[in-house]
Amino acid sequence: MGLARDMPVRWAFEEVGQPYDVRLVSFTEMKEPPHLRVNPFGQIPTYEDGELATFESGAIVFHIAESHSGLLPTDKIARANAISWMFAALNTVEPPIVERDYVKYFEEGKSWQGERFTMVDERIRNRLDQLAAWFGGANWLVGTFSAADILMIHALRRLEGSGILEDYPTFRDYIARGTERPAYKRAFEAQYAVFSRSSSSD
Repeated sequence: MGLARDMPVRWAFEEVGQPYDVRLVSFTEMKEPPHLRVNPFGQIPTYEDGELATFESGAIVFHIAESHSGLLPTDKIARANAISWMFAALNTVEPPIVERDYVKYFEEGKSWQGERFTMVDERIRNRLDQLAAWFGGANWLVGTFSAADILMIHALRRLEGSGILEDYPTFRDYIARGTERPAYKRAFEAQYAVFSRSSSSD
């Protein structure tokens, strides 16, 4: 529902108006040699363009942003700031959020799950407090919409339904601005179509 790792890549392509083809791989194919030659960890998404073959959603979004105008500022300082926020979204904000998903789905029924939720939620709120203090009343991370917002909004959306975002209207509004963008809607619809076809074939 727009939270898979291919979503930021689709969104980035839609923002720069670049058409792309999707090749779906099964869980079995992800662990086989052809896919492992592109992603040694057997994960998705991967990106291929001629002789170029790369992996990691953040790296792919960065490549798209560098190859096409519109997702990175032209000003040298603003560009550097946007790249910093791309790394911050993936390396600072997202990890405790992903850990919460792990606690929710893989530690269900464990005697320690409640304590783990308390610890992880505290870490998440600490990060959100820091981000909110810096964000202030801005619309986007570096003044204008950029690749950093794609990655940050994707990370924050993983908290929907957790109850945490209810305490952060700044980020609810931020997510709403991002998901109302036509490029996001096109990316979501394309991903959802794949999800729907997969579900109906089960």
